[in-house]
Amino acid sequence: MDVEASLVTGEKVVFKSTKHWIAPLADSKWAILELIAAIVIAWLQTSDTTGIMGFVNRVLGLVNIFLVLSALGWIVFNIIAWRTAEYYVTNRRVLGTEGLIRRRSTDSLLTSISDARTSVSFVGRSLGYGNIRILTASGDPGADTFTAMRDVEAFKKNMIEQKAGAGALAEARAVAPAAAPAGGGAAPAAAPAAAAGSSASADAMKTLGELAKLRDSGAITAEEYEAKKTEILSRI
Repeated sequence: MDVEASLVTGEKVVFKSTKHWIAPLADSKWAILELIAAIVIAWLQTSDTTGIMGFVNRVLGLVNIFLVLSALGWIVFNIIAWRTAEYYVTNRRVLGTEGLIRRRSTDSLLTSISDARTSVSFVGRSLGYGNIRILTASGDPGADTFTAMRDVEAFKKNMIEQKAGAGALAEARAVAPAAAPAGGGAAPAAAPAAAAGSSASADAMKTLGELAKLRDSGAITAEEYEAKKTEILSRI
């Protein structure tokens, strides 16, 4: 995946992951069961070629062929998905792609993600892989599931941190000017004006604190921080 070509202005990759080496095996458990079933069916077949048993043997032979071909196709698909899978967290989106001919891609804005649920087995904890299900505002229809991912907890952590950063940045952009423009109405009372100014200052300081954390974590650049800081302070 040429992720650099898909990034927009100001967007950068903060974390990358791939499928674990065990992915073809973990994702092919049903295919393996199909192969086992095919072996059992082959063992149950007799040498009869006529009569009822001959008919049963022919049916079992067709079922056996179907199970073997289906299982092998499934395993090949999972191997291709393992070799081509790439997952990214940027400061704006979660990107993912897997597959070669039948390519599956995901592209979710951080602000639209509502939840992320990880599932890590005992073996996964030992080997460093797990599954993650990402839910968006549209619910289950818009959910993405990535299986057998390396460093799945680190992926989730970076995603949550960048989502919090995107929310703080949106909040900073939405900060309204504290002072109302001069108009023809009556001047507001001194106490309410002071209270409003104090509240605006507190909100501005809180927003600046969040932006400083984003700058320190690398989510935004120092230049972006200084520009936003100047803009916020000019409104107080």
